[in-house]
Amino acid sequence: MSSEQNDAAALIRVVIVDDHQIFRTGLRAELGTELDVVGEAGTVDEAVSVIAATGPDVVLLDVHLPGGTGGGGAEVLRLLASTPVATATRVLALSVSDAADDVVSVIRAGARGYLTKTASGADVTAAVVRVHGGDAVFSPRLAGFVLDAFGTGGGEIAAADDELDRLSAREQEVMRMIARGYAYKEVAAELFLSVKTVETHVSKVLRKLQLSNRHELTAWALSRRLL
Repeated sequence: MSSEQNDAAALIRVVIVDDHQIFRTGLRAELGTELDVVGEAGTVDEAVSVIAATGPDVVLLDVHLPGGTGGGGAEVLRLLASTPVATATRVLALSVSDAADDVVSVIRAGARGYLTKTASGADVTAAVVRVHGGDAVFSPRLAGFVLDAFGTGGGEIAAADDELDRLSAREQEVMRMIARGYAYKEVAAELFLSVKTVETHVSKVLRKLQLSNRHELTAWALSRRLL
């Protein structure tokens, strides 16, 4: 493989979803060379179609979008949840809004972070790299909305100890990686397990914690400051 092919393989594939084309064009020009924009969309329906077709590593998603049933960015996340890209694609909200309701709604729906549009191209690039690596990223002060929304009082933190006691050491390792957004195959490679074994661990974790899916697991772990 040539050096150019190696460089292409290392790029983080990104889709930009925003209903203002001039913003998409400007953002695209400002993103770092480590990102490869493989698609754009301006509505809920276009976003679901483009993301499903391209299978990007990270989606930069606006909160307020036309189309669909009016649910905006959160609706895009909900519609993607049942598609094959759900476990491999991570979503970073990027919006002009810094309202608590907007932040919490997309995080509940499965976004891995939230930046306001005051962020520079370098800031967005760095955030995409971090989200791709499994981190949760927020603009200053927005993280407080998430912690407040998911209840991070002393009682919640103390309860986490009791809940973690239900999980084996291996289940806790798997839980943290899945909650951070890693795909099953990535967890398997990191922990030297088969994908089937990872799936079994995740099923046990969800059952023991009485959760329904990985998005609820992420919210659970965030609320207990386990990530």
